[in-house]
Amino acid sequence: MSKIVLAQINTVAGDIKNNTQKIADCIKNAVTQNADLIVFPEFALCGYPLGDIHLRHASIIKKQNEAIVELAKLTNDKTMAVVGCVDENGKSYFSCIDDGEEFCKLTKDDNAIFSVGEETFTLNPENDYDASTIIIPACNESRTGCEYKRNKYLSELAKEKCANVIYINKIGYGDNKVYDGSSRIYNSNGELTLRTKTFEEDIIIAQNYQGEITPIPAGMEKEVDINNFNLDYTNDLERTYKSVVLAIREYFYKNGFKKAVLGLSGGLDSTISVVLLVDALGKENVYGVSLPSRITSKESKDDARILAENLGICFFELPLAESLDATKNLFDVAFTQVSAEKCEKSTTMENLQARTRATILWSIANEHKQMLPIATSDKSEAYIGYATVNGDMSGGFAPLTDITKTKLFALGHFMNEFREKKNVIPQSILEKPPGAELKINPKTGRTVCAEEDNMPYPFLDEIIWYVENHGYGFDELMNHKFYYEKNNELSVEQKKEWINKFFWKQHCAVFKWHIIPPAVITDIHSINSAEYRQPIISKVF
Repeated sequence: MSKIVLAQINTVAGDIKNNTQKIADCIKNAVTQNADLIVFPEFALCGYPLGDIHLRHASIIKKQNEAIVELAKLTNDKTMAVVGCVDENGKSYFSCIDDGEEFCKLTKDDNAIFSVGEETFTLNPENDYDASTIIIPACNESRTGCEYKRNKYLSELAKEKCANVIYINKIGYGDNKVYDGSSRIYNSNGELTLRTKTFEEDIIIAQNYQGEITPIPAGMEKEVDINNFNLDYTNDLERTYKSVVLAIREYFYKNGFKKAVLGLSGGLDSTISVVLLVDALGKENVYGVSLPSRITSKESKDDARILAENLGICFFELPLAESLDATKNLFDVAFTQVSAEKCEKSTTMENLQARTRATILWSIANEHKQMLPIATSDKSEAYIGYATVNGDMSGGFAPLTDITKTKLFALGHFMNEFREKKNVIPQSILEKPPGAELKINPKTGRTVCAEEDNMPYPFLDEIIWYVENHGYGFDELMNHKFYYEKNNELSVEQKKEWINKFFWKQHCAVFKWHIIPPAVITDIHSINSAEYRQPIISKVF
């Protein structure tokens, strides 16, 4: 076969009209190029993920079926197309159109082959028939370590079946998940002979199953050690960066937003967030606001200002002291009217700072067209609930909720070197202990850092890693020799205290996981409610 077109396109769930137009343009071009075959990703025509909109809006299936009839008319006796569709039950199928009509519908389970010229094709890798080529249309997400497994499987499949393998993957972002494209072809020896772009749309022609092999993000092809935790994130930083930038850009564009506003505290989370936003939306569309209280340090205010200047974004400061004082006076009156038992240790004023900031950011967004506030909490904080509901958890999008704190530090250093404009993140931000500066430690007279309230982040992130990847509970963690312990003295009593604290805080945080704003999943496992279903009323320790 001389010409095969891989159409790695980005479509939108339920948007049959525009998806059809994009597919039609690709088919017309393939016909003009005298291609033998053009293949599209799974669910290309209907978009993905669909959720249940095909059930709530039955017209989607009707419009899709009508679209296939019109798309078929664009083919001829030379050029055939395989288009990903969905049936009324939400199951994937593939419409094979040729010479002006649909000649068959196949699923990945169908034990069938079809021919194009002298070549034979199947969509089922387990097909008992001998097919010269296996087509695998997919909607595979970008996650830590997935590229290595994907490449290994497809290469071995090609060798085992002694067949060419065409893998065509979705590109884009949809409801918390990123699809990286990176479609490719393997020959019957299992050798990679073509690969499309990663994290971009790409339409590429293969001549005799060969073509350009586009590079993938550095380290993405390496195997991830799922048996042992370490703090070396080098091989996953470019992939993580590109995943989040794509997700932000897609979420804003596909939902009609253009500008983002966020609080710049001078801390790590808001710093990483604003750099990612600038790279996704452009500096002219990002607004940073410093919202200091009386206890906010001068160093943090300076760091926020310098960062904003380095990025070239709009930046201004709104001190909160008077607003917080006025609200506290109201609270003092209100609390005396409530007869319920008082908390031994109140966090009201800490949370009030975070919630006041969120209110201001939402208000700014409400006053300006196509603007959205950003939630900046990270995965480590989310796991133990170290974030304020309607405070720093509040926003229209949460870019960092699947990235742990230790990985964010590594990502900050990476972005300072990777971006065209180097070292925009002040070194002081990457070196200081994380903390929200919501309260004063009476012993030191300084604001409390997060590790004082919880535990060292390397220790916390290692707990998360073993809980997610190995299902460890209290006993397994107590018996486990932590990576943290290699370089730090740790008593049995302290270790026990931290592990107990983790599980208790995790138990109290589950309800917060269910109200995390739309986000982006990048890790192997996630607590995002798009895929994690621990009941709020539950106990696992």
